[in-house]
Amino acid sequence: MDIAHRNADGTPKYTNRLGSQTSPYLRQHAHNPVDWYPWGAEALDAARASGKPIHLSVGYSACRWCHVLESESFEDEDTARLLNERFINIKVDREERPDIDRIYQIAQQMLTQRSGGWPLTMFLTHDDQKPFFGGTYFPKEARYGLPAFRDVLQRVADYYGQHAPELRAQNEALMRALASLEPPPAPAATEFSDAPLRECRAQLARMFDPQHGGFGGAPKFPRPQMITWLLRCWHASSAAAEPDLQALYMATLTLRRMADGGINDQLAGGFCRYAVDEFWMIPHFEKMLYDNGELLAAYAQAALATGDADYAHIAQAISAWTLREMQAPAGGYYSSLDADSEGHEGRFYAWERTEVEAALSAAEFAVFAPRYGLDRPANFEGKWHLYVARPLQEIAAATQQSPEAVEKLLAAARAKLLAVRDTRVRPARDEKVLASWNALMIRGMAIAARALERADLADSATRALDFIRRTHWREGRLLATSKDGQAHLNAYLDDYAYLADAILELQQVRFRAHELGFAQQLLEVLLQHFADPAGGGFYTSDDHETLIHRSKTFGDDATPAGNGIAATALLRYGYLLGEPRYLAAAEHTLRSFWLPLTRHPQTHASLLVALEEVLQPTEIVILRGEHSAIAAWGRELSRVYAPRRLVLAIPADATDLPPALAQKTAREGTIAYVCRGSSCSAPLASAEALLAELGAPRS
Repeated sequence: MDIAHRNADGTPKYTNRLGSQTSPYLRQHAHNPVDWYPWGAEALDAARASGKPIHLSVGYSACRWCHVLESESFEDEDTARLLNERFINIKVDREERPDIDRIYQIAQQMLTQRSGGWPLTMFLTHDDQKPFFGGTYFPKEARYGLPAFRDVLQRVADYYGQHAPELRAQNEALMRALASLEPPPAPAATEFSDAPLRECRAQLARMFDPQHGGFGGAPKFPRPQMITWLLRCWHASSAAAEPDLQALYMATLTLRRMADGGINDQLAGGFCRYAVDEFWMIPHFEKMLYDNGELLAAYAQAALATGDADYAHIAQAISAWTLREMQAPAGGYYSSLDADSEGHEGRFYAWERTEVEAALSAAEFAVFAPRYGLDRPANFEGKWHLYVARPLQEIAAATQQSPEAVEKLLAAARAKLLAVRDTRVRPARDEKVLASWNALMIRGMAIAARALERADLADSATRALDFIRRTHWREGRLLATSKDGQAHLNAYLDDYAYLADAILELQQVRFRAHELGFAQQLLEVLLQHFADPAGGGFYTSDDHETLIHRSKTFGDDATPAGNGIAATALLRYGYLLGEPRYLAAAEHTLRSFWLPLTRHPQTHASLLVALEEVLQPTEIVILRGEHSAIAAWGRELSRVYAPRRLVLAIPADATDLPPALAQKTAREGTIAYVCRGSSCSAPLASAEALLAELGAPRS
């Protein structure tokens, strides 16, 4: 808060309605001179009563330009006076309300024919919340080719008072355009084929950057869904005469270049949201839980697929950062770290070369400088942001040391510099807990626990899942967000779908019948309250707050599409539990989005996974027997990269099993059942027989 906005005794000069919210982002604006409302009945009633248009501002805690907009305009008393006199002002955290954000992001792009982003600035009609003008960031004074924010406000308010009939006509056209975004489902007679899989593979090859990895140019985003899908492509072809080695190369080069780049925190682990350049060198410095959950899974799977210790090292670093900085004492995972500290983006991460040299021994600096680019020109605002500039072997040869000796010096140097960095003013941490993002990290931790043989990662995932069940599960329904144990807001499709998917991954580390039962409850809510029985797929819930549009999301963006994850989870649970309703709902979902899947498969990786598993169902291995024996069999199977296989080790004394699993009875000794689709093998009583069955060709 600006010091000018404090009273003589140090108390805030202004206080609005945001101080009681769970969102740290909203709380950051609680002492702006702007008369903010959170989204809700009070704000919408005030707009209807006043006749003033709504100024809707959407952002999130780690958003750099959201902070700039606040300091320039929302803390400016003259701008606030104009906002308060002529608008009803509503502030929304896009992470807590992705439904609102999605609708108005699309509307902004339709109205302005420009890309969206945050902060999102939208102006809505006072009585029905329909958008009539918008943009993203507006500066306080005209620059960057953008008008001054106060000029925009004045013009919008004047226009709204003078041109209501024209705006109503525009709104109707916009609503028709929003409605047209939902594709018609494919006819019931349409047969699924692998054509979208083949087309996506070809499109990714055309988009691939063969020098720096990744897909497309700057800015570059990690795209973990594409990476893991390419690993699946390679694995599916691995037994062929000509396996798809290019798919493996595209995935692994991208992972390697990202790991070497400044997008990866070379000292503490964890990835920033994207790189502003094509080299992965300079990131947008915010760190998001969802990126790191998905990347943890991707690096762990790459380590398993290739046997390359470098990928395992990066997965270890992501998990270490998560355990150290992002898991709350109560168990849930926090949401993000800001890009800024002390008012400057990246200040926390950048170094003066003299500062590094002073902190290290001469031997350490001699290898650290060439390794991380300090022997090259400054790369970030006159300072150095660390990235891997030279290979370890090259430095070892130049210094006449072994690679092991060089790595030992580098490890010591990183530890020293991390200790120095930890004394700096840290970026703010958004400590709200989101069910969907927690699910992505639970899944990542479960996959890494198996691939890296790290029981503590499974323990971390279990603590987070227990927190979600304890805090976010109320009267048979899930809540989307919590802060300090206070949960609220009806959960979204992503919350339910991601969590069911994560629970199944966690069952492959250690089986717990009550967690499997919880996943079934989540899926039943999906079918009862989210499903579109006519068109297929899933909307927001039928008892969700009524907005101007009921969204059905099916394309991947920074996170996977809820419909894609729901379809895959329903298929896997459907076969595991022998539940035909789940299988039918999954196929109905694919049919609902078949048209965009065939036209633009590269933006629908999560739906492509579901399509793969419709065409060739996941192989399910059920192990029964004494706990230590089945755990040993399970560990052996988990050392093999098999993305289309589920392995559940269920102790002989397990109770409360669903009927389909209870039928896979325990017998004397250790036995295994192998199921493909709705067909299961006879009990297999030896590891040799199990491996022979798994190696048998699939029909």
